[in-house]
Amino acid sequence: MKAAAAILVVEDELAIQALLKHALETAGFEVRLAASAEQASTAIDAELPGLLLLDLMLPGMSGETLARQLRAAPRTRDLPIIMVTARAAETERIRGLELGADDYVTKPFSPRELIARMRAVLRRRAPHLAGEPVTNGPLRLDPAARTVSCDGRPLVLGPTEFALLQYLMTHPNRALSRDQLLDALRGDHRCLEDRTIDVYIRRLRTALGPQGEVLVETVRGVGYRFVAPPA
Repeated sequence: MKAAAAILVVEDELAIQALLKHALETAGFEVRLAASAEQASTAIDAELPGLLLLDLMLPGMSGETLARQLRAAPRTRDLPIIMVTARAAETERIRGLELGADDYVTKPFSPRELIARMRAVLRRRAPHLAGEPVTNGPLRLDPAARTVSCDGRPLVLGPTEFALLQYLMTHPNRALSRDQLLDALRGDHRCLEDRTIDVYIRRLRTALGPQGEVLVETVRGVGYRFVAPPA
């Protein structure tokens, strides 16, 4: 799992592609590009992105058709989608939202506002992919800086343990199965056994020190839970 979401930008205008790629990468996101709905569909089949930025007016298949197909398929039904388009009429915005878009942004747009809207959608849909600092009890994790501290003391985590802690901290007090945790770490095209997560949890607890067993609790028969200390 990345520190922030992998964003698939579906846009056929090269200038807008370049603008979005620069702005999103500067904000800490991984960016993938597709110039058509067909290219986007192939990319999504290969690996599910964290969020889709979708132009509606594309060569070949339209963005509307792609959005409709994604919402109809179980694997992509919950994929966050933000439509970014020149269609600014109220009826078009309503239509986009009715097609299942999580948000609708019209061109020309402010990259800063678009990123703020993306983070808002991710906070609702997948908070571990929003790329924002999170504080829970004695722990503070900053995805952009790739730092973790406990009571102000820096911790050294490997990339997998960092990603695992980020997911746990953004889903506090929830019993999470091994499959859920592995899906978060490797995406939906994973080839890991569920017991692999036990190794990562053990390493994470060791890195957290004396509080490791308290903060990351074993839920018998299910998996693990991050126990958020009371405020």
